[in-house]
Amino acid sequence: MRNFMKYGVFLAVLALTFQGIAQDTNADEDVDSPPQQAKSNIQQYTPSKLIGKGQLDLKWFNNLYTQTESTFSEGDEPRQTFFTSTLEAYTGVGSNNRWNVGAIFEFRSNVINDRGALEVFQFDGEEGTARSGFTSIAPSVKFVPIASVSNFSIQSSFFIPLVDNEVENGVFLDQKGYIWQNRFFYDYTFPGDKWQLFSELNAEWSFGEQEESFANNSLNLTPGVFLSYFPSSKFTVLALAQHSQRIDLGNDFAQDFTAVGGGAKYQLTDALNLELLYTNFVRGSNTGLGQTFNLGLRAIF
Repeated sequence: MRNFMKYGVFLAVLALTFQGIAQDTNADEDVDSPPQQAKSNIQQYTPSKLIGKGQLDLKWFNNLYTQTESTFSEGDEPRQTFFTSTLEAYTGVGSNNRWNVGAIFEFRSNVINDRGALEVFQFDGEEGTARSGFTSIAPSVKFVPIASVSNFSIQSSFFIPLVDNEVENGVFLDQKGYIWQNRFFYDYTFPGDKWQLFSELNAEWSFGEQEESFANNSLNLTPGVFLSYFPSSKFTVLALAQHSQRIDLGNDFAQDFTAVGGGAKYQLTDALNLELLYTNFVRGSNTGLGQTFNLGLRAIF
């Protein structure tokens, strides 16, 4: 109970801080200043910013995690690789850019027993070494809770599992349990539009039958900070740091890890941008210590 109170107070203070920053920034603006040039999508549409009524926001994000080390043993282990492909689709509703509705679809392909990292793309389902398939679908909504703070938003999604069994023939595919995910987004662009700070707190409550998933009856909290530099309006490089903490709510399994990395984004066309990211798991407990390679495409119409 004290953990819930602590995180509740933290979120309340966070929201009030964001509101104060936004109000101070608005108060300092010169109403007689000339209009600024139009920003590219990678500058304007961070995950904090919502699209307008009738617009479409499509994101295809691919994450390849591979490991030969973990906190469960010392030295190298047989390689395990987990690939997740996520498609997110949203549209704006209402006339004030405060509500987006959509859905998230996830496909996974995993290989173990020292198979090569790129063998996740063979989708061969070899018994005892590989599994793949669509694993979850989630209706989702994004909203701006404070009208005067458009750069603070919340994404709430309810993931419904599509897997029959979490593990088959020794190969894990995905959690078999329901997940209520809430992601809190905030960004701040420094004067001059060259530097941008983006922060996120991802809170996931996993629940379901205890014997069906290692993660059921747990709360996973993942704060992250991303600092971006824009050499031009169409290109940015960024550095990131994330920490994930799984809190035991009755399943006797706690877990945590810390990852750091970097990447880049490029605006390919007025609508389409490309994202590349790399992260390294530098520490943790009850977890693997691997790396991720990420490729994303996002289109806003």
